[in-house]
Amino acid sequence: MISLTPEQLLFLLRGFGWTIALSLLAFAGGGALGFVLALARVYAARPVRTVVMLYIKLIQGTPLLILLFLTYFGLPALGLVVEPLPAAALGLSVYVSAYLGEIWRGCLEAVPRTQEEAAACLALNWRQRLIHVILPQAMKIATPPTVGFMVQIVKNTSLASAIGFVEMVRAGQMINNATFRPFIVFVLIAGLYFALCYPLSVWSRRLEGKFDVAHR
Repeated sequence: MISLTPEQLLFLLRGFGWTIALSLLAFAGGGALGFVLALARVYAARPVRTVVMLYIKLIQGTPLLILLFLTYFGLPALGLVVEPLPAAALGLSVYVSAYLGEIWRGCLEAVPRTQEEAAACLALNWRQRLIHVILPQAMKIATPPTVGFMVQIVKNTSLASAIGFVEMVRAGQMINNATFRPFIVFVLIAGLYFALCYPLSVWSRRLEGKFDVAHR
């Protein structure tokens, strides 16, 4: 069994770094849009809620790989050429927004209506009720499932290799093509994914435990 060279290991670690960067970009972009979608699903007028719900159902019913193909191969057909990183970040952000939007919608609706009614009795307007009463409570409810979903975001970045973005899986494929050592390469990749995802999973379970204790 031949080990990888230091240069190959460094190349793989660079891919690991790009996996983390792409995960953060997808979470930031998808989180910002998902927050707007969640607010619209709960507080907007019925026609807007219907449009948002259709968007969420459409994105959730579309494979992520198709979204990545649309951003990388579809946008150039409209005259907008994008590099693999922006295309991957955009496709993942759209995908993440639909799921985080639904997660956060449920968390907003989980806040008892009596809390908002009590705030209204204190003459707080809708914006003040949202910022000072509803969101702080919804954030506590949303933290465990959000952290848990981050694990899925990290894993799904591997699909960006299909459009040529050199994240960890694509880097591993390139190393394997040069070394013909798939077992070593992909076991190492699996270990790196585990090192990244397992702490998030543990953190999510601990947060769920704390939330359950707080509501007993």
